[in-house]
Amino acid sequence: MKTKITTAQEPAGLLSEFKGTVLGHQGGHGFVQRDDGGADVYLAMNEMRAVLHGDSVLVRIQRLDRKGRPEGHVLDILARPERPIIGRLLNEGGVWVVAPEDKRYGQDILIPKLTKAQADEWTGKVVVIALTEKPALFAQPIGKITEVLGAADDPGMEIEIAVRKFDVPHLFSEACLKAAKALPDKVLAKDKKGRVDLTDVPLVTIDGEDARDFDDAVYAEPAVIGKGKKPNGWRLLVAIADVSHYVETGAAIDIDAYERATSVYFPRRVIPMLPEKLSNGLCSLNPEVERLCMVCDMLITNEGELHAYQFYPAVMFSHARFTYNEVAAILTNTKGLEANKRNAQNPVLVPHLEHLHDVYRALLAARNVRGAVDFDTVETQIICDENGRIERIVPRKRNDAHRLIEECMLAANVCSADFIAQSHNPGLFRVHEGPTPEKKEILRNYLKAIGVMATLSAEPIPAEFQAIANATKERPDAAQIHTMLLRSMQQAIYTPINSGHFGLAFQAYTHFTSPIRRYPDLLVHRVIKATLNATTYQLPNLPTPTQAHTKLNQWMAKRKPLQGTSDKPSSNVGKKLSKQQLADQEAWQAAGLHCSACERRADEASRDVEQWLKCKYVKQHLGEELTGVVSTVTSFGLFVTLDQMFVEGLIHITELGGEYYRFDEARQELRGERTGIRYAAGTPVRVQVAGVDLDARKIDFKLLKDEQAGESKIKTLPNDNFEARPAREKIQGKAKAKGKGKASFVRASPVTTRPKSGKSRKK
Repeated sequence: MKTKITTAQEPAGLLSEFKGTVLGHQGGHGFVQRDDGGADVYLAMNEMRAVLHGDSVLVRIQRLDRKGRPEGHVLDILARPERPIIGRLLNEGGVWVVAPEDKRYGQDILIPKLTKAQADEWTGKVVVIALTEKPALFAQPIGKITEVLGAADDPGMEIEIAVRKFDVPHLFSEACLKAAKALPDKVLAKDKKGRVDLTDVPLVTIDGEDARDFDDAVYAEPAVIGKGKKPNGWRLLVAIADVSHYVETGAAIDIDAYERATSVYFPRRVIPMLPEKLSNGLCSLNPEVERLCMVCDMLITNEGELHAYQFYPAVMFSHARFTYNEVAAILTNTKGLEANKRNAQNPVLVPHLEHLHDVYRALLAARNVRGAVDFDTVETQIICDENGRIERIVPRKRNDAHRLIEECMLAANVCSADFIAQSHNPGLFRVHEGPTPEKKEILRNYLKAIGVMATLSAEPIPAEFQAIANATKERPDAAQIHTMLLRSMQQAIYTPINSGHFGLAFQAYTHFTSPIRRYPDLLVHRVIKATLNATTYQLPNLPTPTQAHTKLNQWMAKRKPLQGTSDKPSSNVGKKLSKQQLADQEAWQAAGLHCSACERRADEASRDVEQWLKCKYVKQHLGEELTGVVSTVTSFGLFVTLDQMFVEGLIHITELGGEYYRFDEARQELRGERTGIRYAAGTPVRVQVAGVDLDARKIDFKLLKDEQAGESKIKTLPNDNFEARPAREKIQGKAKAKGKGKASFVRASPVTTRPKSGKSRKK
C-alpha cells in the first residue's frame, strides 16, 4: 500500500490509496469495501464502467462529498474472480446481449456470435456466460454462453440461478462420486472393532416430518450422582453419526465437503455437503439399522448442571424415528392415542421420552439461571406446490419436542468445546461476541429515548439483555425493542480463538452435532477422536481465504475478546509458538474463515430464493388492500410485514403523505413535522400492493391515506440460532464403559455403568 498524501488544505485521507473489493449497486454506482477495514468508498457510475462487481481493485480517494463521505477513482484492477454471470439473453436493435440477473453487475454483456438456430432457441432464456473481454471506460464487456438453463418461469429456475449467482458448489466431482460408490451399503463387522456396543440401548431420533437425514439420536435414564442411593439426576446420551469414519482427511469426498462446508437448504430442495449415499444412507441414523456413531455421554443434575461427561466411538441401533409433533403429543398426554400406538410397538420408548422431557426441563432451568438470551420469535414456513411455487406461508410453531432436542444438542456441543479446550489441541470454536462499543452506545441511546429504565453496564453480560427483554415483553413496542437488542450483537463465526458464546452465556462452545451437513462439526469429531487416541489432529493443506472472506478477516483484526477469556487458541495459551505451531494456527484460522464465509454464502443463497418466491407469490395480489405492521424503519421509508402472508415490502417515504417526515435514529421512528404522526416498528398499517420487481427481489406497498400511526403489537424477531454453555471446573478421570471400547470421563464422579437397555432386539 502506498504512502498517504495530504496537504495543509486537504482533509486527512484525501488522495490516499488502498486495496479493496468492488460492491456493485443496482442503481449503477458502487462502493469499494476496503481490505484494511476502513469505511466503504463510493464509486460513481462512470467509475463503475470499467469494473465489475467482485473485482479486487486499487483505489485513490479523489474527493469528499458534502457529507464528508469519500469518493474514489479506480487506479488498477488487481484481480477479477472467474465466476459465471447469469442473465437473460435479449436482442436489442439487432445486437445480442445478456442482461445480468444480479443487478449488482451494472452493464449488459455483449454476445458477438450466435447462429440462427441458437438465437431462435435461446432468446429470452436464462443463460450462463463467461467473460472473454473485460469492460472498459468506453466499451461493454463481451462474453460467450457456456450453459442454457431454460425459461425464467421453469420450476426450480430460481434455485438454479441462486447456486450460480452465489457460486454455491452444486456438482460433486467424479472422484468424489466414485469414492462414495465404493463405500459399503451397511456397517461392516470390521468397522465395529474398538467401539462400545450400544445396539440394545433404545436410542431414538426426533426430527421434522420432512427430514431425510438423521445425524443425532438421544436417550436418557435416571442416574445416581455422587454417594447417594436415590436418583438425583439423569444420564443423557447424545449419539451423532460418525461421518469421520468414512470421510478421510484429504480424500476426494473430504475435498468436496470442504469446498461446500455446509448443506444449503432451499424450499423443496437441498444441496448436500456429502453425497447422498452418505447423507441419506450410511451416515444417516435411520431406524432399525446399525450405524457407527460418536457418543457424548453426560451426567446432568436435577438443577440442570453438567456433572460429568465422556466421549467414545460406538455402534448403535435406532429403535424408532419420532417426529416433533408426535413427541409433543405424547408428552402432553402419555395415555393418548399417539402414546398408545408407540406402546404397542415398543413399551420402553414412551417412558424414555418422559426421562428426556425431565432432562430438558432441568437444562431449561439452568439456562434461565445463567441468563442466556432467548427472545420471543415468530418463524415462518413456506409451503410449496408441486411446481415449487408458494401455496401459503404459515407460522412455524415450536413445541417442547423442538426445545428438548435443542437443549440436548447444546449440552453435547458444550462438552465438545470443553473437551477440546482442556486437551490443549487446536480446533474450531463457535464464537459469538457481544456488542461493539458503537452498537452499545446506539442501544443505550435508544433505550433511554423510549423510556426503558434498565441500562447496560460498561461490559454487559447476556443476562442484562434477557432482563431487558423480560421487562419489556408486555409493552406494545416489544418487537422493536427485541429487534434492537439483537441488532446490537455480532454474528457468530468459526475460529480457533475461544472467546465464548455471548448469546448462550457460555465460556466455550462449538458445533459437534451435525457432521452430515456442517464441515466444522466434522473437524470437531476428528479432533476429539485424535485426543482420545492421545494424538493431535493435523489439518491438510487447505486453500487460503479468497476475497469472499475479506469481511471476516476485518472482523478478526478488530475483534475484542470477552472478559475472562483468552485471545489465543486454547492449545497455545501462555506458550511461545514455534514455526510449526504458527503455521498450524494460521491453517485453523483459514479453515474457520472459510467455513464462516460458506455459511454466509448459503444463507444469502437461501434468502435470495425465498425472496424471489415471495415476490412471485405477492405478484398475484397486485392492487389488493391488505393489513400489516411496520417491521423496520429507515430514513427512506418503512418496511411492512403483511399479517396473513408474512411477506415484507417497502413503503417509500414519498408515499407517506404530503408533509416532511424526519427520521429519529435514537427512537428508530419516522415522525411527521406538521401532524406529529409517527411510524415505528410495530405500527399497524393498511397497504395496497403497488408493485413487484422479481429481478430486484423487491415488493412496493402504498400506504392507504386514512391510516393513522398506532402502537407496536407484534413480536417478530430473527432467531440467530443461539446455542448453549458448560460448567468450568473439571477434574480428569477415567472410566471404562461396558462393551468393546474405552472412554474417558471428564470431571469428578466418573460413570462406570452402562445405560440400562430396553428389551434386547432379536439378532
